[in-house]
Amino acid sequence: MARTVSIGDIQAGEGNPLFVIAGPCVIENEPVVMETAQALKRLGETLKIPIIFKSSYDKANRTAIDSYRGPGLIAGLKILREVKAKFGLPLLSDVHHPEEVEAAAEVLDILQIPAFLCRQTDLVVAAAKTGRVVNVKKGQFLAPWDMGNIVKKIESAGNNRILLTERGASFGYNNLVTDMRSIPIMQRFGYPVIFDATHSVQLPGGQGTSSGGQREFIPTLTRAAVAAGCDGLFMEVHPDPARALSDGPTQVPLAELEGLLRQVKAIEAVVRTMGKQS
Repeated sequence: MARTVSIGDIQAGEGNPLFVIAGPCVIENEPVVMETAQALKRLGETLKIPIIFKSSYDKANRTAIDSYRGPGLIAGLKILREVKAKFGLPLLSDVHHPEEVEAAAEVLDILQIPAFLCRQTDLVVAAAKTGRVVNVKKGQFLAPWDMGNIVKKIESAGNNRILLTERGASFGYNNLVTDMRSIPIMQRFGYPVIFDATHSVQLPGGQGTSSGGQREFIPTLTRAAVAAGCDGLFMEVHPDPARALSDGPTQVPLAELEGLLRQVKAIEAVVRTMGKQS
């Protein structure tokens, strides 16, 4: 039976409106974060789409040693706390070590387990024990049915506030492919499934010392995922992706987001109508 997961005032899961997790890949500075959060707040109200703000205080998985990682746990959480205080948006960020989970849970509504860490039992269980919502990115190396084992790890800690995210699978070198079948397959575990529209077009390590990407395919995959019945979308957005300090090639320009979300709303309406008729 499908569960509804509460995230602040947002209800996620079957029968509830599509929600969007969005924000810059990494916290670069306070002005960029606040500009993006303000725009997302406005868009959410205009389009009546529930918005969750995301940005990473630390990007531990970077291609090169000199890649920008973020301001770190303490400074990053301080900025995220200000986002919630000013705009009232629920918050998501990545956690990488069990030791940081407790501090992160004091600020964040959702603790995200990065794809490469999705099988790290100590991290997954520590996040689950906080009682916060746990969003697990499906590893690029996993089949969708493999996520059942990770679900059981979280449930073993007494937590059933779980989100699962599809973000593409490794397809040869420096490439990913998205199998839309993974959305209904993972939904069989009884939890909301999110589609990560931006990391799914990533070309991991494709630029030698950084990852590349094919931003032009974000709308195509986004529309397909909503048509496939995903419960939510994950999108990294930035006022000026060309100047972004992380994952610039796969971030949606903030100015282009409204048009894409209007398409999403239209497709969602069709999917809901078809569901009622079936």
